[in-house]
Order: sequence, then structure tokens, then C-alpha cells
Amino acid sequence: MRKVFLSYNPPTIGDDERAEVLDTLNSPWVTTGPKTKAFEAALQDYLHAPAVVALNSCTAGLHVGLVALGVGPGDEVIVPSMTFCATANVVEHVGARPVLVDVCPDTLTLSPDAVQAAITPRTKALLPVHYAGHPVQMDELDVLAERHGLAILEDAAHAISSRYKGRLVGSRPNLAAFSFYATKNLTTVEGGCLTGEPALVEKSRIIGHHGMNRDAWKRFDRSGSWYYEVVLPGFKYNMTDMQASIGLQQLKRLGAFQRRRREVVARYEAGLGDLAALELPVERPWAESSWHLYVIRLRAGALRIDRNTFIEELKARNIGTSVHYLPVHMHPFYRDKYGYRPEDLPVSADAYQRMLSLPLHAGLTDGDVDDVIQAVRELVLANPA
Repeated sequence: MRKVFLSYNPPTIGDDERAEVLDTLNSPWVTTGPKTKAFEAALQDYLHAPAVVALNSCTAGLHVGLVALGVGPGDEVIVPSMTFCATANVVEHVGARPVLVDVCPDTLTLSPDAVQAAITPRTKALLPVHYAGHPVQMDELDVLAERHGLAILEDAAHAISSRYKGRLVGSRPNLAAFSFYATKNLTTVEGGCLTGEPALVEKSRIIGHHGMNRDAWKRFDRSGSWYYEVVLPGFKYNMTDMQASIGLQQLKRLGAFQRRRREVVARYEAGLGDLAALELPVERPWAESSWHLYVIRLRAGALRIDRNTFIEELKARNIGTSVHYLPVHMHPFYRDKYGYRPEDLPVSADAYQRMLSLPLHAGLTDGDVDDVIQAVRELVLANPA
């Protein structure tokens, strides 16, 4: 058994990130400025995105995206229940109703059939989530969106480097929001961005910076002007140069990070694939997952211990895990406000009861991964039903 606890998903930050932050601290500008602009340009180039605005979180990107699309009171937005609460919360923030629907049994991404069944005359937008980094079936959603005149705003919090049919998530003209939180494949500690066609992204930039028509760094630069106007009541969602400094270096290392994640996934599959009691995550032929999460599910009735006990037993063996997620329709706010029952969305509810996320990050050694495999195997083989 391991002697040192293996954290579930710490960030991988090195000397280059530290040096870039120090350079920013020694500069005359630490908030939104030239490094944020450089990070936006680097992201746009990497993602092949039409345009990019850097923000202080993916939640901010989703929020300003909905505002930019004109979603508001009386509107409905279709959201998968298997996601972090922020995906639905931002719909509430703009006064619209999140219509929670179920997911595909294998990938746990938004089900196009469930979307089709949930569309009403009040539906204004679709908010698909690329769960765990596996892309959603976007072609089917595009057909539904065109047929019913709906906007699409992608929650790509898990999906930096994910590809759908060879195309990077974030390269489409519709809006897509990414997260650079501490646990993500690329981190700025806190942070995110929004991609999409330039006019919508520029509108979102204004919404995310007080509704001001001129960025502060442009106003205070030697060639700038102090004058600005507020054109709408916006929010304080801008990214800082401190955050962007980390992001600039993380983006340079992202390719190596992703290669290591795939190596870890391959090792998990080789070490756990023969255990009939486990349902391992899949990658459909048309998809390239970012492998943000490695979510296994205990097959119903296969073990005499439940998911919670399994997690505690792994913790006792110094293996950290997590659960992604308690479905949104099972959280008290959404359950009580809209009258959801767990069985209303059976795929999400069933997956939640059986799932746990194993450690997956670029800093894992082969020995770390082998320790996880050994601990999981021991538990499965010692607890047959």
C-alpha cells in the first residue's frame, strides 16, 4: 500500500510559470493588459477559434454568453443534468429556466434524443457539456438548432484539446466557454475564456468588463485616452495578467500534458479492463477526448460494497478520488423549485450512484498509476457479490 496520499488532481506548475509570473510582478501592469492579450491570441491560434476573450472563470463565460445571446426571463435553455451546477446556475442568473435533460449512457454527454423531446416554443438555446472531455454529438444538435432557431453555447470546461470529428472544440462560430481552474488540463489557477464569432465575442468582452467600451489597459497606456462610456450594465469578469502569465506557459506545455494523460488512460485500461465489475469510460470513434476525467462505474450488483464504501476504502489505501457529479436535478434548489425526482432522469441518477473519478493528471508517475490500479483491483477482487 502507498505510504504517501495520492492527491486526486493537483495542478502541474513549473519554473517557467513561476518565472512568467515574476516577470509580470516586475512590470508596470498586473491586471488585464498585454499578457492577457497575448494569452488570448495564443488561445485563438491553438484552438483555431474565430475570436477569444479571456475571463476570470468558465462560469463567467457561460453567463456573459447567455447575456450576449439575449437569453432572459421567459426563455428556456436545455442543459444536461450530469454536469457541475454552474452550467444550470448561469441560466437562473439571466432569469431563464434551465430545462434539465438526460445523457447518453456510455459517454454521459447530452443526449440529442432527450434534447429533441424537451424543445418547446420557449426554448431559446442549447447548452451542451463536453463531459469529462468527451465531445457531444454536435451534428445532431446543429440540426435541431437550425430547425427550431436555437442558439448553441458549449460548456467546454473539460474540453481544451478535445476534438469532434477532427475539429477542435472551440473552433466553431457558436460560443464556447472553457475553464482554466486549478484542476483543469490547462490552469491559470482561476480563469476561463469564451470563443466564437468575433461580433458575439466582442459583445461578451464588453458585458464582462462593466459594460465599458474601452479596456483599462488601453485607457492607461501612453497612447490611450482616459475617456470611456458604459454602454450596458456589465459584470466584473476580466482575466488578469497574473493569471494569463501562468496560462501562456501552460499552453506551451499542453501538448505534453495531453500525451501524458493519454498514457495514463492507456495504463488504466490495460490494468482494469478485465474486471467485469467495472464499467470503464469510452471514447467514440469520431471523438478525441481531452481526458479531463477518468470516471469508472461499479456495475450494479457486481460487488458487495457500494460506491461510497469503495471510495473510503481507496482513501484508506492513500488513493484520492472524487465524484463528477451529483446530477443537477438532484440538488435541493433544482429539485424543490422544479419538482424533479431522481428517476425523472434515470441515466444520470443511475450513473451518479455508481461513479467515481480516479486520479488523472500530467504529474502522475507510472508508479502512481500502478498503485491506483493495484488498489482498485484488490477492492474488486476481494468484494464479489
